[in-house]
Amino acid sequence: MGQTPLTSRLNGLSVANFAASCIVTQNGGTMPHRILHPVWLKMPVTMCVVTRVTTCVVVLMTAAYAQQSHWATPDDKTAKFMIDMERKWAEGVCTNNGVVSELLADDFQGTDTRGQRFNKENELRDEKGPHSAHDCGLDDAKVHFFSSPGQGEDVAIIYGSEHAIGKDKTHPDAKQCQVWTDTWLKRNGKWQIAASQDNKVDCK
Repeated sequence: MGQTPLTSRLNGLSVANFAASCIVTQNGGTMPHRILHPVWLKMPVTMCVVTRVTTCVVVLMTAAYAQQSHWATPDDKTAKFMIDMERKWAEGVCTNNGVVSELLADDFQGTDTRGQRFNKENELRDEKGPHSAHDCGLDDAKVHFFSSPGQGEDVAIIYGSEHAIGKDKTHPDAKQCQVWTDTWLKRNGKWQIAASQDNKVDCK
């Protein structure tokens, strides 16, 4: 959707500058024409002031509740825990290591390399079933945290890759590689995976 002249100009202002101009307006100043939509120029001064103050409040509230994010540092303990759990899940393709129960949330929903959906119950069944693959392992994992105001870090997205040999029973010696994106949620103080997306790629 295209931006209106007002929207495009407001995007160029910092929150601090915009807030300052709000205070000037409330003290009787006039709004500079460079940030006004042409229709606003025809409004009575009182209506302009009210509209401007309302807009200031909306912008400031949005800034206050904006979600923050950052990439995990190498020594981040939470990130290390997550990557270790991801490693166990990748290795679990080869053997039952019991990681699924704690790793996946009860309402977990995933999408496999064929585009089919699977849930925690499916993963628990596969974990306890026969395993034909070998040489399973995690290749890479990067953690990106998201924080909500007053809540701290409560969402994390991990971008990773893994490999296994013989995962496809029809090709027992074939190496299969995939990249994936896992979404972690922190609920009741506990981090678990709530969603995952897998994609099959050529092994390097």
